[in-house]
Order: sequence, then structure tokens, then C-alpha cells
Amino acid sequence: MGTVAPPGLSTTELPPGIPPLPPPDHYEPHIALILPLKSPAFGQAANVVQQGFMAAALKQIRNYPVRVYNSVDEGKDVIDIYRQAVANGAVAIAGPLTRSGVSLLAGYPYIPVPTLAMNVPEQKSQQQNLYFYGLLPESEARQVAQVAFNSGLRNATIINTGTAIAKRLAAAFTEEWIRLGGTINGEVKYKEGDDTALLTNLPVAPWIGDPPPPPTKIEISPTGEEIEVPVKRVGPPPVAPGNVAFLTGSFRQARLIRPYLNPSLPVYATSQVFNVNANPLVNYDLNEIRFVDMPWVLQPDHPAVMIYPRAETQMDTEMERLYAFGIDSYRLLVTILNNKLGKALPLDGVTGKITMSEGNLFQREAATAIFRYGRGLTPEALAAVEAEKAAAKAAEAAARRAAADAAAQQNTAPKK
Repeated sequence: MGTVAPPGLSTTELPPGIPPLPPPDHYEPHIALILPLKSPAFGQAANVVQQGFMAAALKQIRNYPVRVYNSVDEGKDVIDIYRQAVANGAVAIAGPLTRSGVSLLAGYPYIPVPTLAMNVPEQKSQQQNLYFYGLLPESEARQVAQVAFNSGLRNATIINTGTAIAKRLAAAFTEEWIRLGGTINGEVKYKEGDDTALLTNLPVAPWIGDPPPPPTKIEISPTGEEIEVPVKRVGPPPVAPGNVAFLTGSFRQARLIRPYLNPSLPVYATSQVFNVNANPLVNYDLNEIRFVDMPWVLQPDHPAVMIYPRAETQMDTEMERLYAFGIDSYRLLVTILNNKLGKALPLDGVTGKITMSEGNLFQREAATAIFRYGRGLTPEALAAVEAEKAAAKAAEAAARRAAADAAAQQNTAPKK
């Protein structure tokens, strides 16, 4: 790639008040990756993001080498590390990863090369070369609200499990739901050990008009007449159409909550409820919950996912998502560096469909899915599974008919 400094890095062009860059410790045009690998709190996550980033880089036949810069506390040292990366010849920079680090960088006035911050700042940034991409749970909550509303649902009840992330999800869903024109029936706060009557008696919008009558069946009376008799209802009466519950809980919490909810009530959630390594028998507790998550964990056989190698060791679901985040972060940074955003977006990423909004903020649209047959299935996967089951059922019926026909022919054959 050569050894000349990329354009725009002359220290004579530094903004007023910015001190000269430090001397390079090893000058080479490269892609810099700034991560809190030495942080006790974020080191493990940073390591997994690095693995995904490098996995994507290895798929590039010709590109700049990647150099990793370690941080202990991005909220304090990221500016010094960023300046050193620039001095060392970085042509593009990914990082920092933490929100405190990103917020600090967003306030720094000298961003001379394309830079992808791997989170969102606490304040808006006007830096032209600074882009943002993060895995925000609030984004999923807003997408879930849009999916539910577009399905014709209008009256939402929020089940808040009381954790910090649950409160963030509830607030984001509520804000988006009201913006769309929906109504909030109420918010139920439920923690493990609380009275389950809170769940069986969720506040829901009432029926408009009379609810449907209970089901009936035809029986023969003692006098030989056909009469219509009510069927004993199993479970609670159905809720009125248009109601929906938004569940903020984790996989474990959702398993405890779902069995107590009215079976006729549509339930939506974020990726928190999905555990890619869970036993299918366990997933039956989550039956019919609709949620969103990454193609990386939902669609491992998708062509856009299969081209990237998996980690050498098995990871839990959260680490898998961070690995995928590393992959797409590299792809976005290289796209920015090559000035191809206009052609590349929306990007069919392993974390979802990626677009860009104002303020150089990349946004992710996750894949939709539903729990059924003990699995989290996208609409395409669900259609394939049900087609397979229908084919198997038809084949079984055909085999039975063939066996019955053979038996009938044997019974009617003349005896010798």
C-alpha cells in the first residue's frame, strides 16, 4: 500500500488549541482498532469484538493491515490513543467501544481520518469524519413497536421486569408506540416471586361490542335430536383484537412470565429473550413470542452470514452478537474509507440491515422471528418448517392409504 502519509494528516493543519501529534512509534498506513482490552469491566467484550473485526479483515484480499490499540479506561485515555494512531499513519480508525469513550472522542475537534465510533455519544457531534454504530437495545424496542403496530395492533401493555435495561426498553417502546398513534393500556411491573395474578389479569383494552360467544358442539339428545351445547372453555376468555403485550424481560424471565399470559394475547419482545444455545424443549415455554435479533444468530445458513468464519470456541449468545458487531464494524469502516456508502447502503449485515440517518449515525434493522416448535424462526424459516411438516404429514397419509388399499385388495382376492 506504500509508505506515504495519507492526505490530511499534516500537523500544520491542526485546529487552534490542538497540540502537535506525538512522534510515531512505528509509522505505517493501517486501519486502527481502539478497544478497552485492558479494562476489567469491558475487556472480555472488547476481545470478542476484536475477533469479529479481524475475521472480517481476513476476508479482504487487498487492504490495509489492522493494528490494535489497547485502552485501560476509554473515558480517560482515548484521545491520547487516537492521536497516536493518527501519528502512526492510520488511514481509518474503528473505536472506541464504550459510551464514555465515544462521548469523549465526539467532543474532540480533530478527526482527520474516517472514524467509526462503536457506540453512540451522549451528545450530538458535528464532526464530518466521525460516524457512529452501536448495538442499542432501545433501537430494537422501537423496531418491535413498529412491527407490532404494522400488524394492526393498537393497544399495548408493557411488562416491565424492573432491571435497568428493562426500564430503557419500556421507555423506548412507549415513546415509539405513542408516536405511531398507539395507546398504552398500562405498565405492569413484575419481578420473580411477585403474584402471578399480575400477569393473568393484565390491563387490556375491552371488546368493542360483545365478545364472541363460547364455542359449542353438536350432541344427540336422549330423544335422538341434534342439539347444540356449549363446550367447556379451557383457559381464560380471549382478549379483544388489537391488544398486545411488550415483554422487557430476559430469556430466563420470559420463560417464567409467558405461561401465565393469556394465550390469545400477542406478545412481542427484543433479542433479550433469545438464547441461541437453549434446548428446544426449554424454548417451548416461549411459544408464540415474536421478537427481533441478528441474522448472525437467527440465520446461520444465510449466504451473507456463512461467508464469515465463526469463533474457534463456542460463545454465549451475547458474545456471538458482539462478534457479529465486530464483523459489520469492519465492513462499515472500509466502506467509509473507500467512499462507497452511497452504493453500499443499505448494507446486508450480519447484525441486520444497516442504513444511515442524520448525524452520521448508522441504524440497524434486525430480523424478525417467532418462537414455535421450540425454535426461534424467521418468517422464511417458519414457512420452510411448516412446509416440511405438511409434506411429512401428506406422505404419512399417503402411506396409510396405500397400506389400507393393499389390505383391502388382499381381503377381496379370491382364496385358493
